[in-house]
Amino acid sequence: MFEPAIAAFAKRYQGWVGAELSKYGLRYDDLLCDYDLDVAEALKRLPQEERDLRMQRLKRAMDLSMKHINLSKEEQAKQTPFLWYVTPVLREVEAERDERAALGTGQPYNRQIP
Repeated sequence: MFEPAIAAFAKRYQGWVGAELSKYGLRYDDLLCDYDLDVAEALKRLPQEERDLRMQRLKRAMDLSMKHINLSKEEQAKQTPFLWYVTPVLREVEAERDERAALGTGQPYNRQIP
């Protein structure tokens, strides 16, 4: 009954989020917090070049935010806010964690907060 309305709202909200991310040149996966141990492990598994690009995007976004400016319209049009690069790896990490929990084996990486 409400599914078409929710779907329409979700599509509109996704467009709004994408527009806001494009203003600063970010991708949705850039917003994942690396304090989460699964996200930190997923980031470790990414190639160094992808981690460097993520840090460049985050630094540029902080700089633009501090200056109270946005990217130019041409640059915003080039952005791909919903190009997932951490999420597939994160799903693998979570699946491995769930499988290890089901088998009752230890963790291959430290899951303790330092």
